[in-house]
Amino acid sequence: MSIRHYSPRRNRRRGISGRAQFALNLTLGIAILLQVSYPLLSGEALRVVTISTVYWGAGAMALHALLAFGARYAFTYLGIALSFGFFIELLGLKTGWPFGTYQYDDSLGPQLIDVPLVVPFAWAMIAHPILCAARRVAGNWVFLYGGFGLMAYDLFLDPQMVAAGRWKWEVTGSHVPFTPEVPLSNAFGWLLSGMALIAILHLILPRDRRKTSAGFAAIDIFLIWTWFAGVISNLFFFDRPGIAFIFGLTFGAVLAPFIFSRWLGRP
Repeated sequence: MSIRHYSPRRNRRRGISGRAQFALNLTLGIAILLQVSYPLLSGEALRVVTISTVYWGAGAMALHALLAFGARYAFTYLGIALSFGFFIELLGLKTGWPFGTYQYDDSLGPQLIDVPLVVPFAWAMIAHPILCAARRVAGNWVFLYGGFGLMAYDLFLDPQMVAAGRWKWEVTGSHVPFTPEVPLSNAFGWLLSGMALIAILHLILPRDRRKTSAGFAAIDIFLIWTWFAGVISNLFFFDRPGIAFIFGLTFGAVLAPFIFSRWLGRP
């Protein structure tokens, strides 16, 4: 008879260097501070902050991808997300499918074939954290979870940008709940295109993190902040409680299983 001592499996990954962690924290912090300033600004300052927020947010998520999964993941993810974002927006502008009929304002900066260059970076900004969450909790349904997550995110993004005059829709039928200025087709378009993008990324990108890897705290913070900012800004700054409700409910449904899995589930 022998007595065996139980030794729990240790996480053998090492954390990233202090400088790398500082760079990641700083980039994400600037993106969040820019979002905090959004409701307090107007005019040219608001326009600059709108564009800057996207670039800094995309930069933070790309840096996390690099530090957590390596160069192959990061550059492949950026290439796919930026290309997909550009071509799906170009398709939507020229054909009205899958989102509906809309037009971008010149205030979003330089354009390529009528698509503002900043717009594909918005796709890249949200694709990486949603993919990380979907891979953790969705099993064989990563594409569906991811598509719903992107759709839920747009329930906050579109009303805010339309109200600021960054783009406008032609609404001839049903509209998104509490948002008469955005057609319901846009929500379905985001669901379909989101499922396609997440499916492609999930199929192509590696799943294993580097041995010296950034943790998922930046993903946690980005997703929780997105939910919190969307609810609070619409309740107290934009006076749109309906949007706060529907976004809080849908994006919260996406976020809840990920957060429970992160803090109460497997390591």
